[in-house]
Amino acid sequence: MTLPRRALLGAPLLAMPGIVRAQAPVIGRTARILAGFPAGGTVDVTCRLLAERLRGTWAPQVVVENRVGATGRLAIEEAIRSDADGSTILVTPASMVTIYPHLYGQRLRYAPQSDLQPVTPVVVYPFTLAVGPGAPGVTNLAQFIELARSRGELNYASPAAGSVPHFTGVMLARAAAIALIHVPYRGAAPAIVDTLGGQIPATINVIGDQTEHHRAGRLKMIAVTSAQRLPRFPDVPTFAEQGRPELTADEWFGAFLPARAPEALNRQLNALLAQVMQDAALRENLEAREFQPTHSSAADFAARIRAETEKWAPVVRESGFRPED
Repeated sequence: MTLPRRALLGAPLLAMPGIVRAQAPVIGRTARILAGFPAGGTVDVTCRLLAERLRGTWAPQVVVENRVGATGRLAIEEAIRSDADGSTILVTPASMVTIYPHLYGQRLRYAPQSDLQPVTPVVVYPFTLAVGPGAPGVTNLAQFIELARSRGELNYASPAAGSVPHFTGVMLARAAAIALIHVPYRGAAPAIVDTLGGQIPATINVIGDQTEHHRAGRLKMIAVTSAQRLPRFPDVPTFAEQGRPELTADEWFGAFLPARAPEALNRQLNALLAQVMQDAALRENLEAREFQPTHSSAADFAARIRAETEKWAPVVRESGFRPED
């Protein structure tokens, strides 16, 4: 059973089972977790769940600060210029540090691998390709590809230009030699609404945003980017088992410190987050959103960022896409 929002976000820590206790906070002043997206969204909710569990252990108080704008970049810029004493933690999706360097080039006002210090990923999640009434009769990936070929081109929606779902569609078009036209939206909800209404044949989106519609039969998720089928959705095959292993991917939200932070501080935060991510209520809440709580060493996280940055370089280059802002 998912706990109510007040129980998750407003209850005293002493009332919450599984919260890690420390003799004293690691740092002696209020800390903030920077989120580059609005309150109520998935990044914000994840940050607030973490803040509750870091309060009293990492710092006496931990608050979430939403620095919204420039598709997540403002929060990163704020983190980079913040004090490197542990009082500022950034939590950001992968795209901002693995894809944006290829999109913005010299226009990007930060260099992820030198301006930020990776701590650990905190959640990972896949995406799904879902079809609506604009793709009649399509129940699997082969039929989707055939529909695109028969029409000459096919539109698909994503929650944002330059996002992982956007470029997942680019990769699918390249792999299957079909013409897929990307239609960007401002968030998952409007993209799904237009797919439900038939204005757009398909959408690539976070699975949690499509769950209700799939179960009700209003949308059909025909492929998931995870390596294996998801336990909650055994009826949704992976891209790999439908002949497209190159579409196996996930995205993550990761925790970062400013690059100038002492390595000892990074190790302390990493160890604390490893314990925090085992909290039963936190895991239940995240898993209900189809997010998988995760953790790794800082070194492994940095290696993952480097590998994914290299992976997206040719995809972005061959897409020809350049953002306006």
